[in-house]
Amino acid sequence: MNGNNVIRNEGNEMELSPYYTKQIECLHCRKKFNTTKIRSKFVKLHSQESDFQPLYANDINPLYYYIMVCEHCGFAYTDDFSKYFAPAIKEQIDAQIASKWVNRSYGGERTIEEAIAAYKLAFLSGSIKKEKSIALAGITLRTAWLYRNLDNPEQEKRFLLISRDLYIESYTQQDYEGTQMSEERVLYMIAELSRRLGDIEEATRYFSRVIEKQKTSIEPKVIEMAKEQWRLIREEKEHQLK
Repeated sequence: MNGNNVIRNEGNEMELSPYYTKQIECLHCRKKFNTTKIRSKFVKLHSQESDFQPLYANDINPLYYYIMVCEHCGFAYTDDFSKYFAPAIKEQIDAQIASKWVNRSYGGERTIEEAIAAYKLAFLSGSIKKEKSIALAGITLRTAWLYRNLDNPEQEKRFLLISRDLYIESYTQQDYEGTQMSEERVLYMIAELSRRLGDIEEATRYFSRVIEKQKTSIEPKVIEMAKEQWRLIREEKEHQLK
């Protein structure tokens, strides 16, 4: 990265960089560090997978920069983390993360491997901090997406399973309330991740729950996606019976 990432040289021309640096204060140690953001004008969404993985039309992938990693203590988090630390949690973070941390910065342009490392740190940090299941589900889902991009089905399924189970916890605890995730969307995620994991009975059960809400839902797109996935499951079962 070049300086504040405001401009980069392209031949003899000066061009605005997709990346910029933002200085923030660590939630845990309160020291300041730099993290990288992407200017929205450079984000070109091409399409979405059935589990909402965004596919981009260029090499600029915001998923790489969703996690902020403090270079001083190693605490990693997202904007969804609360600022509150329960008693003794900071000491646990110090013991399990900060004391083992070797100072290094994630403040530059990240490779996909660096992005995955950041997500794993955030999952560890969030688990110790006892963040909401809905926040941890989002972190592990995005980790699975990155492994999908690396064509690593074993690790993709590993993190899809963790994410699916966290969505179930979130639905049971209703800790998604007050977030951008609706009840229908949480149910859909449980169903679709179950389908991808080969747990067809669980998938069918939760897709049905989504469809049952179609008369009162404010998420018509999610309802239609659930109907489509339920139809695909039914066709697959019929095909197997032939």
